[in-house]
Amino acid sequence: MENSSSKELNEGLKYKVDDVLPLGVSFLLALQHILAAFAGIVAVPLVVCSALKFSVEETSFMVSATIFASGITTILQSRGLGPIGSRVSAMMGTDFTFVNPSISVGSKFGVAGIITATITASFVEIILSRFIKPLMKFFPPLITGTVVSLIGITLLPVSIDWAAGGVGAKDYGSIRNLSIALVIMLFTLFLNHFGKGILSTAAVFIGMIFGYIVCIPLGMVNLQAVVDAPWIEIPRFLRYGFHFDLASTLSFVPAYIVSTIGTVGIMIAIGEASKEKISSTRAASGVLCDGIGSMISGFFGAGPNTSFSQNVGLITLTKVASKYVMILAGIILTVLGIFPKLSALISVMPQPVLGGVGVIMFGLVAAQGIKTLSNIHLGDRELLIISVSFALGIGVTVKPEILNGLPNAIKMILSSGISTGTLVAVILNIILVDKKKGEK
Repeated sequence: MENSSSKELNEGLKYKVDDVLPLGVSFLLALQHILAAFAGIVAVPLVVCSALKFSVEETSFMVSATIFASGITTILQSRGLGPIGSRVSAMMGTDFTFVNPSISVGSKFGVAGIITATITASFVEIILSRFIKPLMKFFPPLITGTVVSLIGITLLPVSIDWAAGGVGAKDYGSIRNLSIALVIMLFTLFLNHFGKGILSTAAVFIGMIFGYIVCIPLGMVNLQAVVDAPWIEIPRFLRYGFHFDLASTLSFVPAYIVSTIGTVGIMIAIGEASKEKISSTRAASGVLCDGIGSMISGFFGAGPNTSFSQNVGLITLTKVASKYVMILAGIILTVLGIFPKLSALISVMPQPVLGGVGVIMFGLVAAQGIKTLSNIHLGDRELLIISVSFALGIGVTVKPEILNGLPNAIKMILSSGISTGTLVAVILNIILVDKKKGEK
């Protein structure tokens, strides 16, 4: 029975979490993970630096530091070091949850204030990681399935924005942008479904490179950013100094709480995609890595780090869960952080290309959660929990302005559709007592 259960658990995977792939294949798949997450990794420092009107030099340094730190923390999360790291295929980067507090602190104390608040407030997540074990009992399959679905569903608007050309683009929603996204989506789908070997496994990577090449003669690739980027940028410890302010540290606390909730959900989602049981200890190690990684990131001059949900769909699509692929991705990111011209080459990839593959990846994450929910009994109670969690999680994602009247701390905690939906699901699961269990 045990062997049968183990076989069923790993059914459909080409490579499990601890499997080692040939180096060439690993390199392609690692690049695939980087291309899928890169826009998200560099977006936060670019938004923060733009809002604070930082100089080109400061912006370049912060972006390079963010890429470099993302690489280090990705290695730490996937490889593990003692109690730190979940040891699953997890990409790390800076989340948009930290944009508002970063802008608020940066407007008063500059980069020094941002990185100091990043370092000092990271202790909140480090401490919270010690309480994950008792909390995991509140995450039965009903909740994990709901959370995984929400991760995919709340990311879908991002991929749609990419397909349309990117938020704020002058040609947003143009026929050209949507056509390119559609062609890339179909190309990737057919390659994954009908291709053999590496053609199927690296379908997303091949699809993005194909889209990149298609966009060049259409004048959609502006290489000026590559020309302007410096060849080498070595991240240095506390380059802009250390400026402690208690109010600044406290302003980062709600974002770290959101990061903790999100990371638990993402660890569960990675477990679902990897056919790997995520124990409370493993989830706690993942959250601890978030905290330690954010501290490391701050010392290098970047914002907080957290687990990325964008890459979960790639595991489902490629059927490759090997953590060694992500470790290699972390190594490549670290190198890209030192050589800005290389990272700039990736950052100028047209948004519709990302949109074409993003729709598939994020849709697959949602489908993975629905698959989990399909394996449990869905009575009236369960349907109520799922429906309200979905309604509020999706509602906050598509209409974030609904939170404008709330206090900042509460607004920040509920600003993510994932955190809102997760909190609602957990609370309702406690309040709406199972009548059948109660009768017993």
